[in-house]
Amino acid sequence: MTRLAESRAVSIPVGRKSINGDLSLPPGARGVVVFAHGSGSSRRSASNQYIAEYLNYRYLGTLLIDLLTFDEEAVDMMTSHLRFDIELLSERLITATDWVLLHESTSNLPLGYFAVSTGAAAALVAAAKLPDVETVVCRGGRPDLAEDWLARVHTPTLLIVGQRDDVVLRLNREAAARIPAPVCIEVIPGATHLFEEKGALERVAALSHRWFNEQFKQFAYREAA
Repeated sequence: MTRLAESRAVSIPVGRKSINGDLSLPPGARGVVVFAHGSGSSRRSASNQYIAEYLNYRYLGTLLIDLLTFDEEAVDMMTSHLRFDIELLSERLITATDWVLLHESTSNLPLGYFAVSTGAAAALVAAAKLPDVETVVCRGGRPDLAEDWLARVHTPTLLIVGQRDDVVLRLNREAAARIPAPVCIEVIPGATHLFEEKGALERVAALSHRWFNEQFKQFAYREAA
């Protein structure tokens, strides 16, 4: 696939420091997707970059953002503690969302989240707090870690899980039952947690694009009404 737009680095202030990201907007973008990475991952994750490029090629903008500062990432590499701090991660995601909503090139676009692993919990908490998030897509996520916030999620949500990811599949089904918003669970046949099997990640990308496209169309209909 060939990118329709070059990615550019962005820096978003969080207190006295900042979190870093890559913003890519194709011409005529129909929406923007903010990525919430999972435990131990970053915006440089090959799988998330693949998903982002797939969406860019189909006229959706993306913001791949690291929710931890450089110093925090160094600490987390040693302790693995901050990657499970859902309150911190959700607040950082809210900060990134506010930045997107105020940035002149993205302020008029519908916004959604693509979240992975523990990032799924952060995305659902952020969506529960913000009225401007149109939809959430979680890949191999841990929505159960959003705990009491699940009952406050009124944002349409797609949960994508590998068929062979038994524990995570069970946790997703249990979490889905607690979310009052429309929820769809897509199970990828033969896939494990990292979706490394042949064709698995491509299926995730296609499902995600279809979901974002449909949800962003609803935004356009409301805007036109």
